[in-house]
Order: sequence, then C-alpha cells, then structure tokens
Amino acid sequence: MKSIILFVFFTCNIAMAGSDKENITRFSNNVMPTLGCWFWGEEEFQPNGYKQFIDQVSRHSSYDLLTTSIRAFKKEVTDIKVHDQIKAAAIYAKRHDVPIVMDLDVRLARRAFEEKYPDELQEMLILQEVELSNDKSVECVIHSSNLGDHYTHRTTNYIPLRGSLIRVYSYVRDSAGIDPKTLKDITKECELVSVSKDSVQVIIQSDKNNISSKACVIVSFTHLTPDVFAPHIKDFQREIIKQYSDTQLAGVCKDEWGFPPNFDGNPKKDQFWYSKYRAKAYAERTNGRDLIADCLLMSFGIKGKENQRSMAINHFMEMSWQRNGDLEDDFYKTVKEVFGSDAVVATHPTWWPYPDLREFKKNGLDWWVATRDWAQTDELTPFAVRTALSKKWNSPIWYNMYYSKNKKDYERAVWSYALAGGRINFHRPYPNDNLDEARKELLRGNLMLAESRVHLLNFISQSQLDCPVAVVFGHASAMNWSGPGYNDVGMEVADNFWQEGFLADLIPSSEIENKNLYINNDGWICYGPQRYSAVILYNPEFEKSSTAAFFTQAQKGPTKLFRIGNWTHDFNGNTFNGDSALPSTMNKISDIKSAVFEVSTSLREQKIAPQTSATSKLVGFGHVSSSPPTSGFCRLIDGTIIQIAGTNNVAGDPIQSNINIGEYSVIFDALGVAAVRLDGSGNMEALAAGGLSYFKVGDFEIQLDTPTDIALWHDSKGEWDGVIQGRKGAIPVALLNITNNWVRLEIPVPLKTD
Repeated sequence: MKSIILFVFFTCNIAMAGSDKENITRFSNNVMPTLGCWFWGEEEFQPNGYKQFIDQVSRHSSYDLLTTSIRAFKKEVTDIKVHDQIKAAAIYAKRHDVPIVMDLDVRLARRAFEEKYPDELQEMLILQEVELSNDKSVECVIHSSNLGDHYTHRTTNYIPLRGSLIRVYSYVRDSAGIDPKTLKDITKECELVSVSKDSVQVIIQSDKNNISSKACVIVSFTHLTPDVFAPHIKDFQREIIKQYSDTQLAGVCKDEWGFPPNFDGNPKKDQFWYSKYRAKAYAERTNGRDLIADCLLMSFGIKGKENQRSMAINHFMEMSWQRNGDLEDDFYKTVKEVFGSDAVVATHPTWWPYPDLREFKKNGLDWWVATRDWAQTDELTPFAVRTALSKKWNSPIWYNMYYSKNKKDYERAVWSYALAGGRINFHRPYPNDNLDEARKELLRGNLMLAESRVHLLNFISQSQLDCPVAVVFGHASAMNWSGPGYNDVGMEVADNFWQEGFLADLIPSSEIENKNLYINNDGWICYGPQRYSAVILYNPEFEKSSTAAFFTQAQKGPTKLFRIGNWTHDFNGNTFNGDSALPSTMNKISDIKSAVFEVSTSLREQKIAPQTSATSKLVGFGHVSSSPPTSGFCRLIDGTIIQIAGTNNVAGDPIQSNINIGEYSVIFDALGVAAVRLDGSGNMEALAAGGLSYFKVGDFEIQLDTPTDIALWHDSKGEWDGVIQGRKGAIPVALLNITNNWVRLEIPVPLKTD
C-alpha cells in the first residue's frame, strides 16, 4: 500500500467497484500513516544519492512517511548545499508517495549556532571534593568529558570547548552533610595552575588552622551545543525551520531533545547542567538563590538545611522539564506556522527508553509535555508510557521507533504493538555493519504484509487502547535524590496491572498542575479521552497543594482513589501532613501487591473485564518491563474489540473465533487481525480483518471464497465505506451487496534477495 495520510487526507491510486478507472479519493475519517526511518549518510549527499532508498521503499514497503535525519560528517542543516539536497529529495519522495519529515533540530547546526551566539553554549558544572592537609598544599585536576549520541554519530561530538574555575569551598563534612559553621568560600586563596578545554588544575593551600577537612572545587566546561536556557535558541530554531519553507517536506523532526546525554545519570550528583542564563532563571524562581551555592547544597547536603536542599532539587529538576517542554512546544508551533496545520511533527522525546535517573538528567522527564499530534516513543519505552502519551495527545495510535539486529524481533513487535494500540516506526536493523543490506532486510519476506494487515485497523477507529487504571507518580519525588522515592516512577505498579490484564497508563503528577489530568462533568478522572475507573497516586512526597485539591474534588466522583507512599513534605521542603490534606476516602495501601489486588477487585466489581495479560517482557537498557504477547485481544475506548494472532506466522495466524460482545455473538474466520465494533443494539459499526473468509454478527454476514483483507466502516453520512487490500480481479458479490464504495489497496511486493 502506498499513500499519504496527513490527518484527514488519504491519497492513493484506487479502482472503484465496477470500474478499472484510476482516481484519487479522500476518506472522511482520519487514517494514521505507516512510518519508516531514513538516516542520511555521505551517500545521500551525492548527486541523486537519495533516489535508491526512495525507489526501494516506494515499491517494497508500507511506509507512508519517512522520518529522516542526517548522520553525516559536518553536514549542517543551515548550509545551502544541505538545504538544496533535502529540497530535491523531498520533491522526489513526494512524487513517489513517501513524503519526508525532516530532522531540522538545532543540534544539526551546532557550529552555526556557535558562530552566531558564542556566549550561549551549554555548560556543565563539575564538583570534585578533595581532602585537605594542614601541612601541605593539595592539587585538584578536573577533566572534561567528550559527550556524544546519535546526533553526533559520524560527526563532531558535543566536545568541550573551554573550561573555567567557578568556585572553591572548604568545610567539614560527615555522612549527615556539611557543617555550616565551617563552610567558607576560599576561591581567592587558591591558585589556578592551568585551564583548558580538557581540564582545570587548581592548587589549594594548606589549612594551617586545621579548621576544614575537605574542599570542593567547582569548575565549568562549555560544550559544542546550544544552552537549553539560551535566550536565542528559539529564534535560531525558528530560522532553520523557515529556511525550509520552500521545500515539499511533510513535516519536521526533533528527536530526543534535551541536554547532552549522560549514560549513568550521574548517581554521585556531582555534575549539573549550567549556564548563566539558567542561573538567572533559577534565582528568579527561588527568590534570589545562588545556583552555584545550591549545587553544593544539592550535591552534599548541609546540616540544618535539609528542607532547603529538597526545595533546591525540586526547583532545579522542575526547571528542566518545564524549559525543555517549552522548547518542544515552540518547535511544534513553528512547524505548524511554517508548513501548515497538517504538517507532521516528529519524532519522540524519549532518549533513555525508561523513566529513570538518566532521563531525569537529560530532560527532567518531559515526555508528557513535549508537544506532538501523535504519541511517539522509541526502543524499549514501557507500554504504560506509550498508552498514556496516546491519551495526552489524543493520538489514535502510538508509534515506537524500533530497531534490533534481528529481523525476527520486528516480526514479533508488529503484532505485540498492535495488541497494545501501537505501531512500529521502522528503524533499520541495528547494530549492523552493512547499512545498505540492513535497509533492505525489512523489505523482504512478509513483514510488510503483516504491517499492511495491522494498518487496516487505522481505517475503522480513531480511538485509543482502553486502560481503566492510571498510575499517577509523584514527578518531584521520583527526581529528588534527597527523598525516599528517588528513581521510582511506579513502573512496577503499572507493570503488575498489565500482567493482570487491567491495563494502566503511567502519568506524572505534574499533569495535575498542568490541568491535563482533569475531572469531567460526570466526576470521572480523565486524561485526554480516557476515563479512569481507578487512580493510584504513587509516592506523593514533595507534591504541591494542587494535587491535594485535585483529589479532594475527585472524591466526589465515581473514580476509585488509592495511594501508595507517604506525603510528609511539600514542594518547597516544608513539613506537610498529606494524610489530612488528601481525602479520607482515598484508600492508602502499603505495598504494590495489595494495591494491585484491591484495584483489580474494584474493577471486577465495576464489571470491567480484563484484556489479554502482558505475559512477555521488554529487556534492555538496565530494566525489565511488561510487554503484550503476539496473540490475544484488546479493547479500544470506543468499544472496538481487536483480536490479534501473529505468533507462528509473521503474515498472521488463523483466527477462528466465536466471541461475545455483551449479549451479541460475533464469529470470525480471518488471518492475523480481526476487529469489530458494535452499537448498543448489536449492529455492526465497523469491521477490519486480514484474510477474511467469514464474519457474522446477528443478521450481518460475509462469506468469501478467497481470504481477503478488508476494512469496512460508516462514513460521516452513515453510508458504508470500505477498502480491499491485495486482492486482484472482480470485487466479490458478497462485498458489493454491502456497498459499492470499495477502494483497492496494493500490498507491497517483497524485495527479492540479491
């Protein structure tokens, strides 16, 4: 199948029933596209170097859009030659019905930003503690780091450009923290021996008075990347996007935005992303506090200032997700302004594909405020996050950019994702030394047939996976290393619900203050279109008063309220009685196992049936989380029931089922996917099936001699519309008896082995 789908438009070559005439049509329902990835190396910048890949995927893939980024040496998107090559490729790709969504992030123009705004580059503060001597000087050498990620692959890293000495403190410290009576700024008493992009060397004179036992040297290294708090970063990003307004791009990408990467999350808490602009913003929100001094407080703690330490960490981390979210939102709005409201904004905000300390440092865990039209994640991001983001953005499906070195993993993922309301954004197999062969591998065999069959679901519903449970984790608590809930977002709770078949969305508590988690007119707690039957507030330590007010109001409604974890301090570190602030009707539970049991019991009492249990696992990046299998059933919010079967054959296993939806019996004989939605009277509203041979509900019956991929639904006028996929010859009479409004879709021809 080859099509362009941008929100309301589905464009393809078709043959109408009873005619061989080719035409162009628009369906009244929104049809979500199939996404594929494209990464440009040196070969794509050769004359016509983009044509080979476009030719291949236009003939042999299901891709409707190509999320595209540059992985080539010293190719910046601000360069006119780069612009012209992208423009030519966009024209060619659109002509071949695989439009490009191009990555135009500022990180692909770092040298241009440095040249224009040399004073607005990102700095990292590094704190290094040394033992002092009362009879000799002490030398301290702090080295910079050469940081890199996928944006620097094949090109210059986020290299250090220069270093500087910021401050030196002396003090006495034990396991309880620094003794404030001994704390002293001794910067002027120290000798700066050398300073460069690679290191800063300082000599600390002997402590003849033997007052202090330790010193902390604080240095800064400036790196080759824009400061997240730079005053001109928005303007620069807008200029890049506007530079491409003359191209035929279908949209623009920003991928894994945030500070440069830190692959261990800095568990020692001796590194802080810094700039004078961030320090100014920090002072403005904390009544003039000094960020450098507070970095010492946040890192080591000061006796008697425990509450101030908690407050400082909360503000510092909240700044991260708020500023990064603000930049993502400005990017989104600029893309729409330049390319139109239907322009695609891609790809995912997730960097480390798990909400842990690495992602806290990268972006403050801003995933839920990185504005998109479509929910997008990558790699092994937990399913509870994927489904939550689909609710946040009212995205009918979520996309996960997926790669593996083994093609069989893709063949499993295409069905497992479908069972959880999602689709793959197809990244080439990785790691793989032969990039050209890796690209081709996904186009061979029946993987694209499987994707085409799953894609039929996109025609019949604009609804998300129904998750009756929300796990609302304390955003501040999870990121505050001075508190009891550090590095714990409640994933174990959410995973346990998925394993029980009672699917759960994972949502940060900051979405309460953002007013995105809301109470509807009937009193239900909702997130986007999802109405929750049960909500668990997880680790509310350091929450704001808005959280207590929200649940106090929610207690009046039908959503069942639960809590795990204490609330003894507010956001500013002050002592707080969460037990009295939260409603007494909120059931406080001491452990996860009990919580899952009590909530599951409550759901069954509400006559909510479980869906297929997540019996598989996502394993990698230091974590394990629950994953749906490749066969089972799920339920969408609009009542669509989907059966998936792809365990043994990537093209789809037989589905021969007789299921009850309420009091109505539904019979299917199909392959891979079988989905139906009934109205309150048991009448069929929509149907999608791969390899359909037989279907029956009530008096509505379809029997086909040849298994056929079809989707059938009511348009806005209440008339039947349908698609037939991959079938040659005349349209069967059994289908023409339903409607003449059939559109043919082609299945991609598998690429032959060389």
